[in-house]
Amino acid sequence: MLEIRDLHVRYGSVEALHGISLKVEEGEIVTMLGANGAGKSTTLHAISGLIRPSAGEILLDGKPLHKLPAHQVLRAGVSQSPEGRRVFGTLTVRENIDLGAYTVADKAQIAKSRQWIYELFPRLAERQNQLAGTLSGGEQQMLAIGRALMSRPRLLLLDEPSLGLAPLLVKAIFATIREINQSGLTVVLVEQNAQAALRLAHRGYVLEVGRITLSGPAKELLTNPQVQGAYLGGE
Repeated sequence: MLEIRDLHVRYGSVEALHGISLKVEEGEIVTMLGANGAGKSTTLHAISGLIRPSAGEILLDGKPLHKLPAHQVLRAGVSQSPEGRRVFGTLTVRENIDLGAYTVADKAQIAKSRQWIYELFPRLAERQNQLAGTLSGGEQQMLAIGRALMSRPRLLLLDEPSLGLAPLLVKAIFATIREINQSGLTVVLVEQNAQAALRLAHRGYVLEVGRITLSGPAKELLTNPQVQGAYLGGE
């Protein structure tokens, strides 16, 4: 479904990605692991059109994404929930959710999507008239994911969904990501919590300083000594 070929990204004179290649099959959850600065978020931003690659290709169903502006990438079926949530604090929960549907013209479809999001995250339904800035960190994360789902994407990019959340909330968010995937959505997950990410994902890629150093089925990466030593605390 998604294929990245020899992707290079530069920030001025600094190259952040040194020719990475990866694939995501339809229906998978694929996770990208790595320390801060490894290039994980840069990869997501390149996929969603927020950064223009300096070289390489990004293909969705064989069609190039890397030449499209971000709004056309969204129309092509790719949506991103950003690191740090970035909800609109002075708007209500409902208004934030509806903003995610700005590419959708069908009002019945918007209402149906909104209802689905309230079923996935009942807390958002309870707080739909509350200002987003007054929500807890976990609720804001639910809102960021819900907003990303409103365009009914085929590919959902999640950037650090567990960042700064209590373990119990992390468990709830990850259970919902599994449910979203089981509904037919393909997911690319960037996550610091390697243990939780590898237990959820089908496959994984490990990035180090802008290069992919390891890849394989998530179960194999969980037991890989290199991954255990670097990301799983030697467990």
